[in-house]
Amino acid sequence: MDMSNREYDQFVQKKAPPSPIWKNMIWAFTVGGLICAAGQGLLNLYKSFHMSETAAAIAVSVTFVVLAALLTGLGLFDKIAKRAGAGTLVPITGFANSMVAPALEFKSEGLILGTGAKLFTLAGPVLAYGISASVIYGLILNLIFGIR
Repeated sequence: MDMSNREYDQFVQKKAPPSPIWKNMIWAFTVGGLICAAGQGLLNLYKSFHMSETAAAIAVSVTFVVLAALLTGLGLFDKIAKRAGAGTLVPITGFANSMVAPALEFKSEGLILGTGAKLFTLAGPVLAYGISASVIYGLILNLIFGIR
């Protein structure tokens, strides 16, 4: 059977189940909003311990990364993400999940060559690019503004 692209698209649309886009958007918005509200609550809590704004913000980020990694390790993050979709994947929690998930898949290969090596499958390129971009950005700012 030879189909054109348009015919194939029509065939796929007939066979594919309808996507509950509005329900998915509401779940993502609600869960993403709850994560942000929890972040604000943590920020206020850390600031009440007489932390500076910067230190409190860093503490919130670290808390979310640790919690997301822990939930991923316990197998709960994927259950939440399946229901909430992008609401869990867009904030920093999604980054922690994407770091831990590959490491868990390879834990049978050992702590060093399995978990340790796969932990940086995603994080390695992200960190390398981020560090490189920040160094280049800093050099350009130094050339333009001549930081003394």
